[in-house]
Amino acid sequence: MPNGNNWQGDVLRDLRGTPSQQHATGNGPAQSHAQAQRHSPAQEQSPAQQQPHPQPQPQPQEPAGTGTRPPGRSAAASHGPAVPPTRTRRPARSPDSRPVVDSALTGTARRPQPGESAAARISRAVRRIVSSSAAREVAELTRTAEQIQQPVTTGRQIAVTSIRGGAGKTTVAALLGTAYAHYRHDPVLLVEADPALGSLPLRLGAESLRWTTADVADIVEPQMSLLDVTGYLVQLPDNAWLLPGSQGRIGAMLDTAAYERVMVALRRYFGVTVVDCETLPAEVARVALSAAQARVLAAPATLDGITSTYAVLQWMQGLPRHMIAGTVVALTSTTSRPGIDVEAAAERLRSTGAAVHVLPHDRHLAAGGELRTELLARPTRLAATRLAAEVFQLSQKRR
Repeated sequence: MPNGNNWQGDVLRDLRGTPSQQHATGNGPAQSHAQAQRHSPAQEQSPAQQQPHPQPQPQPQEPAGTGTRPPGRSAAASHGPAVPPTRTRRPARSPDSRPVVDSALTGTARRPQPGESAAARISRAVRRIVSSSAAREVAELTRTAEQIQQPVTTGRQIAVTSIRGGAGKTTVAALLGTAYAHYRHDPVLLVEADPALGSLPLRLGAESLRWTTADVADIVEPQMSLLDVTGYLVQLPDNAWLLPGSQGRIGAMLDTAAYERVMVALRRYFGVTVVDCETLPAEVARVALSAAQARVLAAPATLDGITSTYAVLQWMQGLPRHMIAGTVVALTSTTSRPGIDVEAAAERLRSTGAAVHVLPHDRHLAAGGELRTELLARPTRLAATRLAAEVFQLSQKRR
């Protein structure tokens, strides 16, 4: 993807609503050389010096040629005049790796079950054989895949949030990221901007965590290579990567300044970035929604879920037109027999100007734990793929 001189300014103008071309953290072109001089300590190991394909969370090191002064060497002995010290862009120490699931709890999980029963799968297969629906499904999937595979000139950032916990936003974020990683050929990033014991790493099958979003905000810089950046991320299947929000500790924090820095710096490395945000009205969630090229609002298919989501969409109608036009509601059925008319509720939500997609009840998703696409019910896979395609199409309409 092209790396234009103004890509940072474009994102910062979206985030702050100002015409500034520079950022207070020093990410502007005029300071890129000075930042390269203090990229990382020379005693660490570089992801670029490890394997051609970095393993999850290798120990990073200074890449060759960045000009970092060796430890113990005085400023007078370095090339050129001494540069006054500025804000440290490194954690005081490298964090330790921690397992996603505590070893004392690993034995409590049951074997994952398919999204629908065997009888339902057999009945569906028979109906597809005796009808012409199979050919229509193949044609629809082909069109949907072509939509998702469209090239991008700058990275698309898609924010996923909800009104309250338990609405399925992390599940929706995992479904979107998995779909983009499956269909697209460029790298896909999933960012957890919900440090309050978020479950995105568990949903994506990560085994251990090390660097977090707040850590990487003080590390990554635009002049770094993709190989350097991925050394701080968790590798997932299909050329996808995960940046966790915390290490499973209570009290982890992520402020808007750190979120801005990490998202601006990472945008050019990944074709699509899916952000699992905090619930509204958290400050980081509001910043993420305004800065993203498309937004997904996860809502449970319940009366209270529909009511609160409708209120938020009415509020968004008072914002600039692109906010509601670039928003998709993912209406998730929490049970096999919802207590509302889901289609009627979806039509009511569409009246606000937002798009609405219904994700059917799926036993595999409802059980929690690692998301395994081969266990999803066929209707769930089709619905998730359609959702991913429409969200991506909306993101293409915004710079």
